[in-house]
Amino acid sequence: MLSIALSDNERTRPIIEGRCRAEGLRLVPTVVHPSEMFWRQLKFAEFDVSEMSMSSLFIIDSYGDDRFVGIPVFTMRRHFHTSILVRKDSGIREPRDLIGKKIGVPEYQQTWAVWSRGILEHEFGVQPKDIEWYMERTPDVSHGASTGFKAPDGVTVRQIPRSSDIGQMLVAGELDGTLLYLPEKNLVDRSTADLSDTCRLLFPDPTAEAARYYKKTGIYPINHGMVIKRDVHERYPWAAINIYHAFNAAKSLADDITRKTIADYVSCGLIDPSALDALNTNPKDYGIRSARKVLETIATFVHEQGLAKRLVPLEDVFAPSLMGL
Repeated sequence: MLSIALSDNERTRPIIEGRCRAEGLRLVPTVVHPSEMFWRQLKFAEFDVSEMSMSSLFIIDSYGDDRFVGIPVFTMRRHFHTSILVRKDSGIREPRDLIGKKIGVPEYQQTWAVWSRGILEHEFGVQPKDIEWYMERTPDVSHGASTGFKAPDGVTVRQIPRSSDIGQMLVAGELDGTLLYLPEKNLVDRSTADLSDTCRLLFPDPTAEAARYYKKTGIYPINHGMVIKRDVHERYPWAAINIYHAFNAAKSLADDITRKTIADYVSCGLIDPSALDALNTNPKDYGIRSARKVLETIATFVHEQGLAKRLVPLEDVFAPSLMGL
């Protein structure tokens, strides 16, 4: 019997509900908001198996913390930079207008933020040091408190006091924007303000920008992977691959539902039939081979941004038995 922590989405739900099982294992699930889950796992290592922030996994490995072994299952992927919000009156019209501005971030080292900063730098010439950052999470509940986070050289990261948060500061005009916004209730993030009247997306058409970036780079960014505690992996070296296969089965169920839904829309004439063709090339596949470029990119971004002590190769992070998948 192994404890497993998961966020609730269409690809994890078959595991949570027991419709897909790992052969030879009984997985006992706990459904947790990712912000809280990663903090609890990094600080307390509560769960035998867990989703994990990809940036934090590379960071801790670079400093010699090898408590966890990666499993190439990717439970959240998104073009994160398209979620950047700016105040409507900030004068920010394009990415380069972020230079010199005060921008919020729940946690500086979180993968969502690392991807957004990396893309801002490599695609638009905006470096992390060009922005004054305001971080919401306090040391007692931050991922960084468990990984030894310090602001990288040349980068200004200010702590938002407990009496305020990103949402309040945006509404009050104390921030010009935020790299991301997490108003969902959990033990780590505390913003709740409705920003619909205050902010707008930096990229007015996020779908078009995501398509542009994917077409140019072939990268569909990964946020969450899976890990198994190293001591558990060493006791049951076969467990990682069985967990991998269970999640692949769960993904197949979710993909089948998506395929059927799209087919129904096509048959009703609501969307173009070419949408079905797009399913034949799935940018969300699990495994190292299909995701190597994406994983190596986030590892590079983590190192470039001064968060990792060294550039960590994938072989140091993931279970050897899964490297060929």
